[in-house]
Amino acid sequence: MPESLTTSTPPGLLAGTAAPAAGGTYQPARAWATAVWLTVFSSINFLDKVVLGMVAVPVMREMHLSPTQFGMIAGSFFWLFSLSAAVVGFVGNRVQARWLLLAMAVLWSLVQFPVAFAGSAAALLAARVILGAGEAPGFPVSVHALYKWFPHEKRNLPVALINQGAVIGLLLAGLAVPFITQHWGWRANFVVLSAASALWALGWLCFGREGTLQAGPARGAPARPRVPYRLLLTDATVLSGFAAGFAAYWGLALVLTWMPSYLEQGLGFDSVAAGRMFAVIVAVGVPVSLALSWCSQRMLRRGASSRAARAVFGAACVGLGGALFVCLPLLPLSPGQKVALLAVAATLPPVAFAVGPAILAEIVPDAQRSAIIALSTAVSTSAGAIAPVVMGRLVQVQGHGGAHGFELGFTVCGAVMLAGAAVGLLGQHPARSLRRLYR
Repeated sequence: MPESLTTSTPPGLLAGTAAPAAGGTYQPARAWATAVWLTVFSSINFLDKVVLGMVAVPVMREMHLSPTQFGMIAGSFFWLFSLSAAVVGFVGNRVQARWLLLAMAVLWSLVQFPVAFAGSAAALLAARVILGAGEAPGFPVSVHALYKWFPHEKRNLPVALINQGAVIGLLLAGLAVPFITQHWGWRANFVVLSAASALWALGWLCFGREGTLQAGPARGAPARPRVPYRLLLTDATVLSGFAAGFAAYWGLALVLTWMPSYLEQGLGFDSVAAGRMFAVIVAVGVPVSLALSWCSQRMLRRGASSRAARAVFGAACVGLGGALFVCLPLLPLSPGQKVALLAVAATLPPVAFAVGPAILAEIVPDAQRSAIIALSTAVSTSAGAIAPVVMGRLVQVQGHGGAHGFELGFTVCGAVMLAGAAVGLLGQHPARSLRRLYR
């Protein structure tokens, strides 16, 4: 190995394990308190995302929308999502994550409230576009903020925890949104969400702090230098990680926008039962996702390479979830069995959202980390602008109200996941990327 490489790159990273942190001291209590509060942030974020899907039936009925039109409105949430995530990611290289997170929460509160009074599909679409732009940087900025509190070898679990914030948000949506809609109408949900964002912003303003932990090479070697973005964005590990994240997000977007309608109109559950089934599907994800992230982190601590513990492990989860989605219309299953299969299929792929940023953080200098994680989020979430429209079109073509169109959409989702898993498996080699970028 060339000497220049050994002095510029952490030895542990070349072996696939993380280097010790340098600069600042790891403070477990404050670090985990921040992780918990960011988990609440993530829960609100996903409540905002999924609420429109949870009230799809009354919204389509009141506003006289076809499935394709509703799919377009649902997908409009992602029209500026990728651009916003990328732009704010670059801003995050220079502005403290604390203030970016506060600004996002305030914007969410301001945008959600007027939806309660929207009188047309155009007004609803405009609100969703603005909300999507405001929520896009939430995950990458949260991850960037967490990485200032946790060293490399401890990053899987806190990121998995904020991912479970998404699951908690979906679970709360499945239980609360049908209840609120049944008693006060679908518009009341947006008032509640506006208040939740405002309360989170107030708490963060009082107690949120910026972490001081900086990742760096071992044995006092100089920090890794900045790398031209043209090299980072043509690296195989980076690009294939983007592809795996895109595939995983395709499934998540369908869960957010069409799963409640499938349970109600495709499988025949009433609105309250469909909400409960949706809650069951997302509830399964909490222990499973945390356990999978813990397994990946344990593999790292026992000496496994980052490729094995993160890249291969994450790609396998995405691929298995895709295979289950493909099997949905092929197997003779009862409605209850289909719910169980979907619960497992939807739970596995999101592991990519925990291990993917960790892989990027291994090979990207700290000064550029926010931008690259944000670009990864931008690419991944672009699936959210496509998947709901594809599903809506298939449902409309196959006849609105039956299960077949929905299940064709899930089959397409499975095929996308299998392709993304294959790319991620073949292309992600963190140690190889380190040699290429820092030789």
